[in-house]
Amino acid sequence: MKDIFKYITDYFKSLNRKVLIACTLLAALMIYLNFHYAIDLKIDKFEPIAIQFFCRYLIFLIAFALPYLFYFLFEGKNYFKSPLILLLIFLSPAIFSWKMVMNTEVHLSNNIYWDYYWNQVIYWPTRLIVLSFILFIFWKIFYSKESFFGLTIKNFNWKPYLIMLLIMVPLIAAASTQPDFLNMYPKLKDVDTALYGVKNKWFFNLLHEISYGSDFISVELFFRGFLILAFVKVVGKDAILPMACFYCTIHFGKPLGECISSYFGGMILGIVVYYTRSIIGGLMVHLGIAWLMELGGYIGNSLR
Repeated sequence: MKDIFKYITDYFKSLNRKVLIACTLLAALMIYLNFHYAIDLKIDKFEPIAIQFFCRYLIFLIAFALPYLFYFLFEGKNYFKSPLILLLIFLSPAIFSWKMVMNTEVHLSNNIYWDYYWNQVIYWPTRLIVLSFILFIFWKIFYSKESFFGLTIKNFNWKPYLIMLLIMVPLIAAASTQPDFLNMYPKLKDVDTALYGVKNKWFFNLLHEISYGSDFISVELFFRGFLILAFVKVVGKDAILPMACFYCTIHFGKPLGECISSYFGGMILGIVVYYTRSIIGGLMVHLGIAWLMELGGYIGNSLR
């Protein structure tokens, strides 16, 4: 745990305060605008999907590109002159926008509830496969001499991440008393109708939770792996704040507290990945938090 505290303190000691303030204000403004005008909910209603894609791309691009502009304005660092970085800055929001809007719905059962259940189960793993394939192409072309965007256990120590996860338990317990949290979690309640009265219900619940967990592999691989480690050779630790701002925007539509904390949580996980060059610890924490939130939502709704 001492190492992680050292990573965080070293990072903030070297960080330009003006850039930090500008990025934090950007995240705060985007959070305010989204929650005040329900932008995320409105985007989900747009047709055709191409409009949803464009809107999400625009939001992600603003959140991701402006922090790099702040580095230029306040420190004179022009990362846009690197062709690879410029390509990745404009392409990364498109990759994640596509992940969010791609249509994977298929007809798997004549029972509408079971059809919904199985589409939920394939929803997250399908996106993981597609995203991993896209990132694999980039890795094969530009980064094949390194680990696949931080998927390595070299010099990995699991104990600090377990402590980080334990610290989150009381925070999640407190969140589990809030109406907006309980309206969102557990995700498992979305398929309750399909599983009503089913034998071996635990198996189908477990399958759904494993599928749900696969989405966090996608998120860690993209945000902490790709957006940090694909940029680090050119921009160094300056990759962390743009990633954190971008990461915050994918939580629009989640409870406000979760959205705000994602900016700071994303920053901390980014710092750890920058120093360790591994996303395994962050993945361990993120998955643990996700499943604890599922448990908290289940218990909280049971007690309501």
